[in-house]
Amino acid sequence: DGTEPSHMHYENDENYFRGYEWWLMKEAKKRNPQIKLIGLPWTFPGWIGKGENWPYDYPDVTAYYIISWILGAKQYHDLDIDYVGIWNERAFSSKYIKVCSFSYFSEVKCLLLRYTLDKHGLQQVRIIASDRLWEPISFVLLLDSELHGVVDVIGAHYPGTKTVPNALLTQKKLWSSEDYSTFNDEVGAGCWARILNQNYVNGNMTSTIAWNLVASYYEELPFGRCGLMTAQEPWSGHYKVEAPIWITAHTTQFTQPGWSYLQVDGHLERGGSFVALADGLGNLTIIIETMTHNHSQCIRPPLPHFSVKPQRATFYLKGSFYMVETLQVWHSRLGFESGNSSLFQQLHPVKVWKGSFSLDLNVDEVYTLTTLKTGQKCGCPEPPPPQPFPSNYKDDFNIRNPPFSEAPNFADQTGVFEYFVNVSDPGDHVFTLRQVVVQQPITWASDADQTISVIGNFQWVNMTVTCDIYIEKQRDGGVFIAGRVDNGGIYVRRTKGVFFWVFADGTYRVTSDLAGEEILMKGLSGVRDNAWHTLALNIQGTSASGLLNGYPLWENVTVSKPSNGWAAIGTRSFEFAQFDNFHVE
Repeated sequence: DGTEPSHMHYENDENYFRGYEWWLMKEAKKRNPQIKLIGLPWTFPGWIGKGENWPYDYPDVTAYYIISWILGAKQYHDLDIDYVGIWNERAFSSKYIKVCSFSYFSEVKCLLLRYTLDKHGLQQVRIIASDRLWEPISFVLLLDSELHGVVDVIGAHYPGTKTVPNALLTQKKLWSSEDYSTFNDEVGAGCWARILNQNYVNGNMTSTIAWNLVASYYEELPFGRCGLMTAQEPWSGHYKVEAPIWITAHTTQFTQPGWSYLQVDGHLERGGSFVALADGLGNLTIIIETMTHNHSQCIRPPLPHFSVKPQRATFYLKGSFYMVETLQVWHSRLGFESGNSSLFQQLHPVKVWKGSFSLDLNVDEVYTLTTLKTGQKCGCPEPPPPQPFPSNYKDDFNIRNPPFSEAPNFADQTGVFEYFVNVSDPGDHVFTLRQVVVQQPITWASDADQTISVIGNFQWVNMTVTCDIYIEKQRDGGVFIAGRVDNGGIYVRRTKGVFFWVFADGTYRVTSDLAGEEILMKGLSGVRDNAWHTLALNIQGTSASGLLNGYPLWENVTVSKPSNGWAAIGTRSFEFAQFDNFHVE
């Protein structure tokens, strides 16, 4: 759903104040000092590959890149990173495997990472592999004792609550290190409730990580509202605490990292599941879910049919828990037929009689029974009401000490657009927005060959976009402003819209695509590099026109599809360029 700035755009560059993650990690630690922090690269800056779209040809460079991020987290933010992964969901290059065999290749990667971590005093940082599937990593760990010695956790993505025999044989911690990714309505909450329990019950996984935490990006991007809650209107301040948040609370308010799952068969007789966790100090938490098939389907993988029926379940507490007399009760019911859910409500405590108690369970419910009395559901003030994106929006980027490295409301989809200070400018353009990624990254998804940042309301049809632009790249540099932009994220390469381009060679183009291949109009503009120019793009109905420095450059170009979309700015390639006095109406 967009790009995020690296701490090292270039080989000689280190900056630990870019993006929102540092802020986010610190805010998380304020709320729960015991929360764990994990780093997992999805993309690497291009310089790591020295021209190749592959991060392991120079493994010491890659290891230094990862370690510098961990050290920077500590030095600049006092954050301790607990775990680090290898590379998100990426296969190993067959070219590389043929040269040296899979096992050797992994060993180079993981052993080098472990060695580099230890050399920098980071013995406490554990390694997760491989953030993809259970295999081949599990098989390789069984074959390779050295590799087995340095990988602490096997992390699989979207395991469908199941593991594989080899993973169990390794005796490593098994995690669902990315899961959920589902639209955050009641069905999303049902998905989350089911996998939070059944990843352990069926698959022995002791951690489940939701992608993603908060849906704070334009909803029309590929995975709109696939967060545990929604906060996608920074201009209004509106947000919504969706049902998956309260499903999360059933587990996270009554356990902590370091608690242990009790090894019980957590399948309920008539469908559904339960887990039991203990802190080793006498506390016990039991979480029960009875999600039905059609009300708990996740985005992936496909869910085989199963049935859940209302039932009376009796639980027996033994050993040190035999003495427990009462358990606090928290309850959620996801209301699909009625349309009104009851989320995370405290009920009367349950009396435990001679080590046992019974509960009447309906379908699509979650119960937490716990010795802890610390549960709470906040009486938070109502958030501000929702508002559409302002129909008249300006940003001159004139901010001396910005709280973040990027301008608000712009959503970078390829490249990174950062606040920039022009020390040499005579005064009009001291503070600008600058595209700073000058090399194609080692990509996770298919980034575009152009850079682009989108902004505004996806439903916009008619609009005027105005922006001062400054091409820095001589000869073949170029920039654009655009309207009715219809795509981003993993689909950014197929983005359509109305794009007004100017190039350093003094030409201009109007295209209906980001790739610049569907040309609607072209000609001479007189634009040159290293000079400021003002572009304006006006789209009304099926007609578009463009102005350069206040004078018409082209007009009455017919535009058909797409019929609506965001405004955008961007560059022809991975190149430096600046933007100022952005205005969309």
